[in-house]
Parts: sequence; C-alpha cells; structure tokens
Amino acid sequence: MQPFTIRIHVQSNDIDVLGHVNNSVYQQYLERAAIAHSESLGLTLERYRELGGVFVMRRIEIEYLRPSVVGDVLNITTWVAELRGACTTRRYEIRKPNERNLVLTADALWVWVDAQTLRPRSIPDILQETLGDLAVVCQ
Repeated sequence: MQPFTIRIHVQSNDIDVLGHVNNSVYQQYLERAAIAHSESLGLTLERYRELGGVFVMRRIEIEYLRPSVVGDVLNITTWVAELRGACTTRRYEIRKPNERNLVLTADALWVWVDAQTLRPRSIPDILQETLGDLAVVCQ
C-alpha cells in the first residue's frame, strides 16, 4: 500500500517543560495520521460502524530520534504493513520537510473489535480488500 502523509504544524500547547514536543503528543499525531489515511480510503467512523466494528490501538512502539519545537512543520507518514485476522500493523515515520533525518519511527498494532462487545473479531473482507496490496503479510 502506498504511504500516506499529513502535515502538522507544532503548536505551543504541544510542548513540554523541556521545550520540545511531548511524547504523548507524538502519539496523538500518529493517531491523526491513521485516521486521515483511513478517511482518504473512504473508511470513516460511520463506515466502520456500518461494518459493525472499529479499529483500536492495542500496542505502539515509538523510537524518538530528534526533538521538534514550536513552529516546526512535520510530515507524518503512515502505511499498513501487515494484516491478519483481527490485527493490522501500521508503520509511521515523522520527519521535517526537506530533511532526510527522521524525527521518529513507530509501529502500532491495531485490532478490529466488535462495536458492541469491544471484543476482537476478524477484519471484514471489504476492509481487507481496501487495505490489501500490502508490503508484508503477517505470518
């Protein structure tokens, strides 16, 4: 699947006492990118509800490589790397425009859960088709 990128401008309320973007804010950026990517594919929250479920993040691993500060512009790139059963792995990279060095990399495990019970269930076929053509398939 082709990577998807959004651009975020770092705001003053994103900054912690050390003067750079707070770690928890980076996770919010990643979630925003995942939602924007899904919506660009027509997979809105309303569509998910029609299918009887939603994706929830079960686990995330983030490697912080460089700081970002107020006024920085960040490109958050995401793509679906793996898909199996109820799970999908989404990868992320954050970098400043026109810079090779990464600010952050992350891998997140998202799980499709039933909207009523919140218990994992297999990702519906229509979603698997939409999210198909993946770079790597889970074993």
